[in-house]
Amino acid sequence: MIELLVCQVMNLGDYEDVQILAKHVGDAALRDALTHAEAGQFNERSWAYWHYRLGLTDLDHVPPMPTLRFA
Repeated sequence: MIELLVCQVMNLGDYEDVQILAKHVGDAALRDALTHAEAGQFNERSWAYWHYRLGLTDLDHVPPMPTLRFA
């Protein structure tokens, strides 16, 4: 449940919200939330921003966003 809250703040929070979140949970938790995010939890802008901000990608190499998969 906490992962969902972290993703929501990362996606929808303003600068102050994000600073408070990062202070309380740390970058490792932010990386974990991002790498385990489900489809629809991030918009494209936030997805790219967080990959750059957390050092998870090089310039112009943002990984694709999660997608729904139907069996």
